[in-house]
Amino acid sequence: MVLKKLLGALGVGGPSVDTVLQPDPALPGGPLSGEVRLRGGGTDVTVEQISLLLVARVEVEGHGEEHDSTVVLERFTVGGGFRLAQEAEHTVPFTVTLPWETPVTQLHGQPLGPVLGIRTELEVAGARDKGDLDALAVGPLPAQEAILEAFGQLGYGFKSADLELGHIRGTGQRLPCYQEIEIVPPVGQAHAVNEIEVTFLAAPDSLEVVIEADKRAGLFSGGQDTVHRFTTSHHAVPQADRNAEVDAWLQQVIGAHASHAAPYPYAQGGGHHDDHHHRSGPGTGAVVVAGVAAGAAVGVVGGMVAAEVIDEIGDAFEGEDEGEGGEEE
Repeated sequence: MVLKKLLGALGVGGPSVDTVLQPDPALPGGPLSGEVRLRGGGTDVTVEQISLLLVARVEVEGHGEEHDSTVVLERFTVGGGFRLAQEAEHTVPFTVTLPWETPVTQLHGQPLGPVLGIRTELEVAGARDKGDLDALAVGPLPAQEAILEAFGQLGYGFKSADLELGHIRGTGQRLPCYQEIEIVPPVGQAHAVNEIEVTFLAAPDSLEVVIEADKRAGLFSGGQDTVHRFTTSHHAVPQADRNAEVDAWLQQVIGAHASHAAPYPYAQGGGHHDDHHHRSGPGTGAVVVAGVAAGAAVGVVGGMVAAEVIDEIGDAFEGEDEGEGGEEE
């Protein structure tokens, strides 16, 4: 990671910062460790505060238009209150706990689409400036992985994943955005549903799973979304039992008649598409899904046969607004 000088509010010749994250993917609700490496500039300064911002690129819906925006999911204070001498080096180790709802960016080492980053901010002499921005890899919790594997073993294939700004009504959602993982049905279900969208809302004691079936339009009726919410545990269970659990969910979702569908749970303007037909892929542009590979290994990861990942995390956040949403000062 190259040292990046803070040349804005801190002035030319100010300190440089390089944040190094743990090499292994983090988990939702789990620890994230690393260290912030500082190098003094041309003068002595007092580092008042070092902050780490968990940032994400999300899709925003509004007035019939869609655009990407950067939101802050969490802010951590990891140090500060010390003097950094001219040209001196100083290292601040840290361990922070990620939110339980942190989006999953990869499965079995394959990128899913959403892009997360850790931005380091230094506050010196009352001035705060953006510093290092590092990609953050987040893997699924064991229960999330087992549920996705169950979809794969039931014949469903991965399509795409993205982050939507807004809240899902009737859930315990805490972050300002939610992740949608889009999967396509097997041939036997293609007549009833276009795709399934799965959202995980993890908490310390349970895992809430929101499943939306985009029902195929009939000859004399329009398509309709059928949404259901389920709660399961983090406890390890045999994969066969997970398969049966997910199969029961799917039978309930797909088999539900339109008149008995769950109430529409998304707040207006909250990021859920009124016209779901344009959900064609991840808004971050980080993944391109080529299709389901013939003879792929059992599991939803078999649908991820091609992926094109950004070379640098900064590319994904290019053109971000100066005022990032989702944080409180």
